[in-house]
Amino acid sequence: MPTTNTIVHGVVLLNYVGSIGYDLLYVRVPPEAIRFNTYGGRMKFLTFWDMLLQGLFFSICLLNDIVGTNEPNPKNTPIIRKVKDTLFASLAFPLSMFVGLTFWGLYAVDRELVFPKVLDKYFPVWLNHVMHTNIMIFVFIEMIMNFRSYPKRKTGISILAAFMACYLVWIHIIHHYSGIWVYPVLEVLNLPLRIVFFAALLVLIVFMYLLGEGLNNILWSNQIKAVKSNKAKKRH
Repeated sequence: MPTTNTIVHGVVLLNYVGSIGYDLLYVRVPPEAIRFNTYGGRMKFLTFWDMLLQGLFFSICLLNDIVGTNEPNPKNTPIIRKVKDTLFASLAFPLSMFVGLTFWGLYAVDRELVFPKVLDKYFPVWLNHVMHTNIMIFVFIEMIMNFRSYPKRKTGISILAAFMACYLVWIHIIHHYSGIWVYPVLEVLNLPLRIVFFAALLVLIVFMYLLGEGLNNILWSNQIKAVKSNKAKKRH
């Protein structure tokens, strides 16, 4: 009989698979909306990277429900559970929060900087919310539903920094070949301001990592103490 975890993870996974499929098959933006039709396609956007990542993460969650365990302190932690915990801590939570908050923050200031109004007739409102709102809601649900052991902070932040460095290199490759910045906000900034902008975003996403770690510590303080106590007993 399906558990609550299995049902929730299955529904969330279907949400991502269905939305990505709809985007690929039915969203057709004309050439005048040039950023959607230049070098890199949809893969130029961090939002799409995040959608694929969230789909992967909840696939792992579902697999862990079936062959792994969600117990806070299992005797032998399966590899799938270790992968799930590390992926949530280092990428799934901080990246979803980063994408959602930066998108809606810039949207509130001037939507033309991130999502020009011309796209409204081609890009459904519901799909926009799946990509920029649901991502935050679903990781919060996962945070509340299941305990996870965070990796060492150095490890988690290193994985996150490597991921963001890859994306930063990617958008510069796109600019090199197409002459266009992925996000309009970058076109209104000169080089020094772009450097400051990227540095500020790096600080923000690291803060998102620390936020996730802090929330996990608050929500699951008793379980964390039990895990630490169990590890101490094993060492002795």
